[in-house]
Amino acid sequence: MKEFEMIKLVASDLDGTLLRNGAQRFQPELFDLIHRLKELGVFFVAASGRQFPIMQRMFAPVKEEIGYVCENGALTYTDGEFLYKDTLSDTLAKEIIQEIWEKEGAEMTMSGVRTYYVRPKTEEFRSLIRDFLKITYKEVEDFDQIPEALMKVAVYERNGINNSYQYWRERFSDRCIVVTSGFDWMDFVPFGTNKAKGIQLLQKRWNIKPEECMAFGDEYNDIEMLQAVEHSYAMDTAREGVKKVSRYITSNVEEELKKLIQEIEKEKENV
Repeated sequence: MKEFEMIKLVASDLDGTLLRNGAQRFQPELFDLIHRLKELGVFFVAASGRQFPIMQRMFAPVKEEIGYVCENGALTYTDGEFLYKDTLSDTLAKEIIQEIWEKEGAEMTMSGVRTYYVRPKTEEFRSLIRDFLKITYKEVEDFDQIPEALMKVAVYERNGINNSYQYWRERFSDRCIVVTSGFDWMDFVPFGTNKAKGIQLLQKRWNIKPEECMAFGDEYNDIEMLQAVEHSYAMDTAREGVKKVSRYITSNVEEELKKLIQEIEKEKENV
């Protein structure tokens, strides 16, 4: 479509969007698509609730070619520079951690800038982090062992977060953003933090307008990002609220990127 010929930025969520059905690795062709987009003058931005060092490792073949919006917007990075960082107050972070620790069946992770902290209650959760998610982490026994301010605290509940959504909102939504980040995860991040904040910083840095941007997502933590671009895509498995704010529905990000590349190449041939 002709309107896609002017696209200069593509942003995508990871879990549930680029990573479907619980996958932990991207389709091999993704890196070639990102590299080709860069050659055509289109910036790619990975936007996730995941942590910066983890995302850099996941995108290793193109890690210096893309922008990052991490921790649901609490950290934005590109071209060797942190453009933005936001943190929870120590008092609030400590309260959230204590509440998770006391709730049966709830596990937690805590995110610094370059370090991922966990305080496992069970070997099952330790195994999930280490063996399934393959995340490098530092285990702590107490909040006081964490030497930096935290950008995010996340709670994991293996049976799904929907039943506890109101539980967590009632306790903390007046002091921070409380948002689902997948079937079994919920994030606590500072007020004003969302993926759109990072996207808008990158739009400003690269002098790109919203109508020149495309974004993909599936969860409620993607809504602001999808609203910050003209060409918004919800996955066909997305939550209904996400579909409602999106212009298009898709089942495969890579296929949409291929179409975009074809449109840009076709236009360049006609110049």
